[in-house]
Amino acid sequence: MNSTQIFEMALGLEKPWYVKEIKMDQAEGAGHGQIDIYLDFEKGHRFAGGKVYDTMERMWQHLNFFQHTCFLHARVPRVENSTGKVETVQVPWARPGSGFTLLFEAFGMLLIESEMPVNKASGVLDIYPQRLWNIFSYWIKKAYNSDEQSGVKVLGIDETSSKKGHRYVTVAVDMEERRVVHAVPGKGADTIGCIQQHLEARGCEKEQIEQTCIDMSPSFISGILEHFPKASITFDRFHVVKIINEAMDKVRKQERHEFGMLKGYKYNFLKNDKNLSQSGKEAKYNILTLFPTIANAYRLKEMFNEFWSFKSMEEAGGYLTYWCDLVEESGIQPFKKAAKTLLVHWTGIVNYAETKLNNGILEGINSKIQLAKKRARGYRNIDNFINMIYFIAGKLKFDYPQYSI
Repeated sequence: MNSTQIFEMALGLEKPWYVKEIKMDQAEGAGHGQIDIYLDFEKGHRFAGGKVYDTMERMWQHLNFFQHTCFLHARVPRVENSTGKVETVQVPWARPGSGFTLLFEAFGMLLIESEMPVNKASGVLDIYPQRLWNIFSYWIKKAYNSDEQSGVKVLGIDETSSKKGHRYVTVAVDMEERRVVHAVPGKGADTIGCIQQHLEARGCEKEQIEQTCIDMSPSFISGILEHFPKASITFDRFHVVKIINEAMDKVRKQERHEFGMLKGYKYNFLKNDKNLSQSGKEAKYNILTLFPTIANAYRLKEMFNEFWSFKSMEEAGGYLTYWCDLVEESGIQPFKKAAKTLLVHWTGIVNYAETKLNNGILEGINSKIQLAKKRARGYRNIDNFINMIYFIAGKLKFDYPQYSI
């Protein structure tokens, strides 16, 4: 077996393509060089039944052979079809318009999939970062455009930022499939309209969306009511609990102004006992014994946890009414304010009893997004950020060569 046959096997070439010539250029004393592989096709071959009209010289960067940079060269034929139109033949080792082989692009995607930042991956591949971003964007858009989304019935909607404190993106999640189906720049009510238009374009009518899980953002609420009129709204558990915890902390702060010893005990009252050390639990219960207002507030906070155990809207609504009455009787202002907020969002809160929708899925996806953002130190290009969201949380199917490292 000679060297050309070895390279033909390595490249997976099939007739009519073959390796015509191999050249290697290595500077004296250098540890690496450049391999140029010249490909050609068998004389007289008719591509797709058409006669070769002419050829164009093309070059593609390929994966390194050992430590040597490798480029493929070929004269790509153009053929005249039955209608008389001249078309360029698609070569089997690269996609149209690309300056890289499919294996090179697949390796780049694999590096990104392995949680390597694009800038670092481009260094491994020895290309400019923007060229790798272009490869990345192509395969994401190709997979995303062919993604099946017509069966979505339950939507979770949340927001995330592309950089710390900068430029928000609204993310729509198929709660049943646990994956992102669309992402839109911004965080206003108009983003819900964009999501609705996107789903309808994919064959999912707005009346098909039965349930939504969102936070208490007025823009999200108005957006859902306008664009998904048949969908029920469930406010996720995390944001409801957050309101109660904020009320608890305000009570502690108010008491701290009078009693300095309460400083530094914030998380003693926000964490569950199982997440506290023994000394932390002892400190908390000592304070509850000494400060009746804090004790009463803590009792209300703990009582609210019972709300999540109900399985019907009637039972949940009855308990929420009872809890709000206790808050009113307590006279504790931060809790009275929290109760008013819950009453305003009553239906979306008691819906949880039957839908059991919560942001656990959304939080899990957002954690992946935030980790990717941290590795990349933020995203200046919002389109790159959205494509990365699809890549890590869209469960897309790609058709580039698959292999592992």
